[in-house]
Amino acid sequence: MDRNAECDTLYRTTVAEYGAALDRLAVAYEADPEKRRDLRQEIHLQLWRSLERFDGRCSLKTWSFRVAHNVAVTWVVREKRNKANLVSLEDIAALPRDPARPPDIDGPRAMERLLAMIRNLKPLDRQIMLSYLEEMDAASISAITGLSPANVAMKIHRIKNVLARNFHEENQHA
Repeated sequence: MDRNAECDTLYRTTVAEYGAALDRLAVAYEADPEKRRDLRQEIHLQLWRSLERFDGRCSLKTWSFRVAHNVAVTWVVREKRNKANLVSLEDIAALPRDPARPPDIDGPRAMERLLAMIRNLKPLDRQIMLSYLEEMDAASISAITGLSPANVAMKIHRIKNVLARNFHEENQHA
């Protein structure tokens, strides 16, 4: 089998196994449905192109998420270049609460609130949290981000604490 056929087979396998997760990743990086379609298309294009260089040193899942996160981060930077609304973990803790907002008691609204908080994270923190939510372990996330597994685990712990605290504070203030 030639290399192009191998890449096509790898791409079909990737989409079959991880397509839904890649779609969730796009949702977490882009709120606008029209722009999200473009982001998904860009992720799939770059993933297909990248499979020519896939050598099996990491899992297909790790490779796919590394490519998808890199595309999404580039997308966010390009889209938000003139807008400085990405915040650090420390800044998220200080975000103002809307006391008039009703509490979210159903799952979809709560998930949208969580995704909105994640969208406001800086790209590296967002990448770590989204990978964690896709049930990737610290070693896999380390392979994607280039951070050590211990650093990844520490960042996951910090991000979870900040997001949980802010999520619960919004419910208490509503």
